[in-house]
Amino acid sequence: MAERYEVRFSGAGGQGLITAGIILAQAAAIVEGKHAVQSQSYGPEARGGASKSEVIISDAPIDYPKATLVDACLAMTQVAADKYSDTIKAGGLLLLDDDLVKEDPKGDFKIYRMPITNTAKNEIGREIVANVVAMGAMVALTGIVSKEAGEKAVLDRVPEAFKELNQKAYAAGYDKMKALMD
Repeated sequence: MAERYEVRFSGAGGQGLITAGIILAQAAAIVEGKHAVQSQSYGPEARGGASKSEVIISDAPIDYPKATLVDACLAMTQVAADKYSDTIKAGGLLLLDDDLVKEDPKGDFKIYRMPITNTAKNEIGREIVANVVAMGAMVALTGIVSKEAGEKAVLDRVPEAFKELNQKAYAAGYDKMKALMD
């Protein structure tokens, strides 16, 4: 049986979660040579509506490209946490943005809380990189790709002028998550 790992990035439109999913899929497929599929959906609103990006990573060809029960889920809003928590596998992982999700959803999964938006805004200096902070945190939490593969995929996606900013955001998310897990 091939190892199949499903990850969901969820939150509001405009938070960069589609991009985070695409970057994770690139880290798995292009950098590490695994099989990966990324899909996305948005609510009807362009910004602020529900948004999700799902990535399936496997060591064998992927026969069904949609996530069913995810191994790990990121929720950047309360709406996303409430809406998607019932599709996390038993014993799965749920990472919540501590700044934007006030109530923990109930379920058979392990919850981690991290100040993702706050880290981007106050430590990195740009709230717009919250998705890259989240990406770093999810790589640390799941171990589905190496820290280096995730970083390379991030840097391959951003313009030269923003490489240092995004590298700092990714490292902050990764390191903070590792510290929370110890």
